[in-house]
Amino acid sequence: MPLAAIPGTFQVIGASPDGDSVRFRPDDPDAFANAGIKARTNSSGAAQLRLDAIDALETHYTPRSAPHPWRQPANLGDGAATALLDLLGFSDVQRNDRGIVTAATPETRPGYILSRFADKYGRAVSFAYAGRRRGGASGSVYLEVPELRRSVNHQLLSAGWVYPTFYSLLYVDLREELAEVSVAARAARKGVWRHDSTLTGFGLKSRDQLQNQLVIMPKLFRRLADYLTLDEPNSVDLAGFPAFLEARDDRIFTVPAGQATSFATLVERRRQRLTLTEAPEQIVFLEA
Repeated sequence: MPLAAIPGTFQVIGASPDGDSVRFRPDDPDAFANAGIKARTNSSGAAQLRLDAIDALETHYTPRSAPHPWRQPANLGDGAATALLDLLGFSDVQRNDRGIVTAATPETRPGYILSRFADKYGRAVSFAYAGRRRGGASGSVYLEVPELRRSVNHQLLSAGWVYPTFYSLLYVDLREELAEVSVAARAARKGVWRHDSTLTGFGLKSRDQLQNQLVIMPKLFRRLADYLTLDEPNSVDLAGFPAFLEARDDRIFTVPAGQATSFATLVERRRQRLTLTEAPEQIVFLEA
């Protein structure tokens, strides 16, 4: 199945883009509908994108039971957001104390996306590109590895700014290329991989440590934040975390083994210590 190539503009004023999500307005107001992509758009026709195959450290994640957002270490979370905007061609980006962009040079940037569906939140799951597409603007295209390498998704992963987080609708050849650059970034200890505790394991001591010190896979961070906000305000007791993960039932399969299981089976707990037992690029999540 091909992807839809949709030209348009990236827009950041009044939004709070992070390292894996940004606002995009198609040139053709009917582009999403014509492609069968059920993206939620605002009054100007712009939609929020979820950049496919990558996951940046959280800059403003609000757990279901929390009154305020949680975040991961700022230098890497904010760094990924800055890197994304740099790659799209924005500079002099200014934000207010809530992380909302108040000024940027220029205010919008031309670009295009390759997409074929939206997630359950109405975000178009996309590969994003600065500038206009070589060899044509809109229409159905088959994404080959050379063009994948020009995407901001690939560049962020290669630079170590983001974690690989693959879903089942991602084509196998694209996933294999992205997994390869992820392994290379980890071997070179780039970005998040210089500080990552997901695979080596970490002892959870406090909520402040989780938000300001530990560098872990964002999917695991979100599940921890959701779990901890169900408990007493300062509790970090992990005794119930395995059962919580089982109840969430994030279905996955591993590659190359092809084992179908749940994310919970890959998170090992020993008292207050958690370790992910499979590398992120070897995990494929099923779309919810």
